[in-house]
Amino acid sequence: MRKFEDTYRHKGLRKQLIDTLRRKGISDERVLDAIGKIPRHFFMDSALDKIAYEDRAFPIGEGQTISQPYTVAYQTQLLEVKPFEKVLEIGTGSGYQACVLAEMGAWVYTIERQKKLFDQNKQFFYFSKYPNLKCFYGDGFEGLPTYAPFDRVIVTAAAPTIPQKLLDQMKTGGKMVIPVDEGSLQRMLRLTRNADGIAEEEKFELFSFVPMLGGKTNGM
Repeated sequence: MRKFEDTYRHKGLRKQLIDTLRRKGISDERVLDAIGKIPRHFFMDSALDKIAYEDRAFPIGEGQTISQPYTVAYQTQLLEVKPFEKVLEIGTGSGYQACVLAEMGAWVYTIERQKKLFDQNKQFFYFSKYPNLKCFYGDGFEGLPTYAPFDRVIVTAAAPTIPQKLLDQMKTGGKMVIPVDEGSLQRMLRLTRNADGIAEEEKFELFSFVPMLGGKTNGM
């Protein structure tokens, strides 16, 4: 049975990571504070413990990755989330991004299409720290219409286009942060929904994400 410990060494490595993120241009102190509190090594295989706080992505199984901390911080900063806002996350993955948002006080509704990852997350003890975090098994392109409208939407996989159903589930003034395909890389976009339902688009840096796929897998 794995023993989860957050040692002084881990906390020191997190502090170094925060310094790295600051140097790379992350300036939102609430984002940095949340990342500084969350033990990223809990979300990864214990064999990766010594390198868990390097600023890079790592595989988590099922062809998925735990995102680079800079990418998590960058998307979260663009999202401009406030406490008690409802956030829809597409692509739970390891759950690390969802916990960062929950640590910042948002109500997080996160969808995972991979049944195996969803089941692992259901049993992951760390999620119980956040009563404001709810996990769903489903197709990210469909969103969660039952729980709409959302103040914020964050997509953590490379979308071929901007999913209309997700835009429709946003409040007026709501924001979506989403990487959209531009060949081998994706352009990070932030969309703000106007009163007439049209979304204003802002373009940011290029990133590399795993593809956003439709449907859901049964994990067999």
